Amino acid sequence: MLRSKLKTIFLASTASFMALSLIAFPQESVSASIRGLDMWLQIVFPSLLPFFIVSEMLIGFGVVKFIGIILEPFMRPLFRVPGVGGFALAMGMASGYPAGAKLTARLRQEGQITKTEAERLVSFTNSSNPLFIFGAVSVGFFHNAKLGIILALAHYLGNITVGLIMRFYGNKEIKSESTRKLSSFRTALSALHKTRIKDNRPIGKLLGDAVMSSVQTLLMIGGFIILFSVINKLLFHLQITAFFAEAFKAVLLLFQLPAELSIPFISGLFEITLGSQLISKIQEATLMEQAIITSLILGFCGFSVQAQVASILAQTDINFKPFFFARIIHGFIAAFYTFLLWKPVYERFYGHEQPSNTIPVSFLDEGSLIFTNMTHWAEWGSLITICMLALYVIIYAKRMVFTKNS
Repeated sequence: MLRSKLKTIFLASTASFMALSLIAFPQESVSASIRGLDMWLQIVFPSLLPFFIVSEMLIGFGVVKFIGIILEPFMRPLFRVPGVGGFALAMGMASGYPAGAKLTARLRQEGQITKTEAERLVSFTNSSNPLFIFGAVSVGFFHNAKLGIILALAHYLGNITVGLIMRFYGNKEIKSESTRKLSSFRTALSALHKTRIKDNRPIGKLLGDAVMSSVQTLLMIGGFIILFSVINKLLFHLQITAFFAEAFKAVLLLFQLPAELSIPFISGLFEITLGSQLISKIQEATLMEQAIITSLILGFCGFSVQAQVASILAQTDINFKPFFFARIIHGFIAAFYTFLLWKPVYERFYGHEQPSNTIPVSFLDEGSLIFTNMTHWAEWGSLITICMLALYVIIYAKRMVFTKNS
């Protein structure tokens, strides 16, 4: 009872402190909100929406079930998850955070994976997409496309390593898991057909449901992006970021890393985009040291992404704690892989090139959209988002009228 009361007091105090901070720094809060809104409007929504819609349709048509049976002999021995986990892994890597959590939750709701399997699966199917690693971080911040090779290798190798580690999660249930034999292509086709027949929704209804579900999820994601953009800005102006950075300097010095990386690292724990940008501006650090810290925050993925994942998982019985634990592991493993691969990969093949941290990055204004100069399609992002939101409103209104009349 006392613990519950203390939690209530803590939550109420935090919310009140947040409200007072917004009043104390109105201009900074609005600036941070616009920055988060721009990122969601022009980049996150148009890039994730197609993946979400297509994945919903693939589940409804039975394609995911088909892929699951084909990949069962690969995914089960390595990661102790069903073959459908291979689909979640591929889509998560292609589309980025938090697509892996969205698909895992969907598979759990469909009953295609158990609770423990879902907790294993979500721990290694959420990763940064290649566009962000190469386009935004490597080219946009560090002006060095070759650096993206190291960051991507460390990030995705770290992700696979986390999956291999998390296979031991829920080890007590290992005896109850059945080992399936190699399934034939005909069996997979039969399962695909049965799944489609079982989901007897017309194509129009299925497409409408996919749009509705995807837009609702992306609206939630947008809210978290804006919220944590504001929180990060307020923490900086309240000197809280500097306070934690001061304490973290000792850890950096222990690993022989520059103390100047402490503030960018703390910022990156909340939002990986701003953290990566700030890291690229630290002239006191070598490119390798910058890459190590960048890999760490990319693996941890920031509290903003973790809040998005927690919100998605809350719709199911999937526990969030294994995911959070896996993110800590991923961060340190990715940083270790960056250190390990630096000499044999980067210095061997690209060491003679001009270091990227000598190129000024002053044109990357904090309030501007960082992806706009790297991706041509981002110019159409706002238009795509507005059109899809209008379609969502039309579908929602028609369903409300239909429900009222029936």
